Amino acid sequence: MSRDLLNQIQTMFPTFSKGQKYIARYIIEHYDKAAFMTASKLGNIVGVSESTVVRFASELGYDGYPQLQKALQEMIRSKLTSVQRIEVSTDVLGDGDILEKVLNSDIEKIRKTLAEVSREDFNNAVNSIVGARKVYIFGVRSSAALASFIGFYFNLILDNVSLIHTASDSELFEQILRLDPKDVVIGVSFPRYSTRTVKAMKYASARGATVISITDSSLSPLYRYSNYNLLAKSDMASFVDSLVAPLSLINALIVAVGMKRQDEVYRTFAELERIWDEYGVYEKPGAEK
Repeated sequence: MSRDLLNQIQTMFPTFSKGQKYIARYIIEHYDKAAFMTASKLGNIVGVSESTVVRFASELGYDGYPQLQKALQEMIRSKLTSVQRIEVSTDVLGDGDILEKVLNSDIEKIRKTLAEVSREDFNNAVNSIVGARKVYIFGVRSSAALASFIGFYFNLILDNVSLIHTASDSELFEQILRLDPKDVVIGVSFPRYSTRTVKAMKYASARGATVISITDSSLSPLYRYSNYNLLAKSDMASFVDSLVAPLSLINALIVAVGMKRQDEVYRTFAELERIWDEYGVYEKPGAEK
């Protein structure tokens, strides 16, 4: 419904009460800001009561205002420009304690991720990674940090990992040219979604590889090409992408894969500790500078 929400509001506009028309007009003209307003704040801005806003949501077929708000957020999550994100974040965060508001927002995203992520997809993803001939990991722009984090730890516990580095479509396809059904491809992308990542997932799916997406929603363009979808909340209205919940989910994925290879992981890290100590990779506690 979220993709057609504005059309639905416009179609139903003549049937709304006077107060509901104020709400409808504001949402149509300022949906990017309305998506992050409480019912009370939206009502204050357009000059109607909070109960009128709630009844407006019911009139559209939602169980309550939070469902309407969620539909608006899903509709715009991949559409907001950086400038729009700055404008919205200013409205949402205000001039209060930014540190507290941002950290509490991230905590809530982790809670929602834990409640909504598919355990079946998570477990199947873990088993696919452990049993793969080769594991490819791909993420660009802000998601590149997440892809690199996965690649760093998977390279310590697996011997068949390839972190894809690419500056162009041609380089991308050159690195995944030999994909086959025995391989696993992990794609990471959050709003605004990377076209290059979507192309990689589409190609991997066409080649019969097992595709695992780490993204935020069933509306993500990665979702349709994936065998297993690991969804993590990342919907902060800001020019900065909130990657706390995705990183927490990735931590769980790495730990779960490591537990499947517990003996090998133990031997690997025992050898690494010996090498790190011999070559002074880490500063020893109490050592003089």
